[in-house]
Amino acid sequence: MSKQPIGIFDSGVGGTSIWKEIHTLLPYENTIYLADSINAPYGLKGKQKIIELSIKNTEYLINSGCKLIVVACNTATTNAISVLRASYNIPFIGIEPAIKPAALHTKTHSVGILATQGTLSSELFSKTSGLFASHIQVIEQVGEGIVELIEAGKVNSDEMKQLLSAYLKPMIEAKIDYLVLGCTHYPYLMPLLLELLPKHVKIIDSGEAVARQTKAILEKHELLNTQTLKPENKFYTNGNPEVLRALLNNQYTLENLKF
Repeated sequence: MSKQPIGIFDSGVGGTSIWKEIHTLLPYENTIYLADSINAPYGLKGKQKIIELSIKNTEYLINSGCKLIVVACNTATTNAISVLRASYNIPFIGIEPAIKPAALHTKTHSVGILATQGTLSSELFSKTSGLFASHIQVIEQVGEGIVELIEAGKVNSDEMKQLLSAYLKPMIEAKIDYLVLGCTHYPYLMPLLLELLPKHVKIIDSGEAVARQTKAILEKHELLNTQTLKPENKFYTNGNPEVLRALLNNQYTLENLKF
């Protein structure tokens, strides 16, 4: 089992930001990445549809021999991971916005969160926010249009910059000192965010924490690959392969699949 791949899926290419953190921490693990770009973004879909898509992706990865699955999508995690864990006998790693560290460390008692509608309206996010952020001001912003631009290869476009400027304006006015990124696509916006935000604002995403949790769960279940051979990393997309290829810096082969 230890040589079998880690499966990772997202509603598109954004979860590669999570894959990169996992690959950095666990460089000898084999991986399979599944980009469901044709259905991106999940954040605009209803809970039942998100569950159906998550099941479809999970079954593809299980049938491909994966030993553990990382749900590299905040919306899929917050809406579907409990169903996945109840339905399949395989470890799942989920992702949700890192509101807890922002709430614990804020000095201005004001933090911003940029996420999809599906994540912000989920029961899991509401519960986490209520537990850790009830004593501070949380400026929530639905990142409408952001995922679509990233999936279209327009990360650094003028259109993206104008969109982010509008979304960040109320946060800056509210004097936030932390910005939580609640979508795995959003770390690719880091250069633009650093340009648009005041210098003191810290940006938090979940990538490193997810990689550490992945390692911990592999160790717990004795699934860690102890061999130090060159790993096999497979990437599949049902969308435009050029966008995924560009985010991977043309370093890996990928396949266009209908799934």
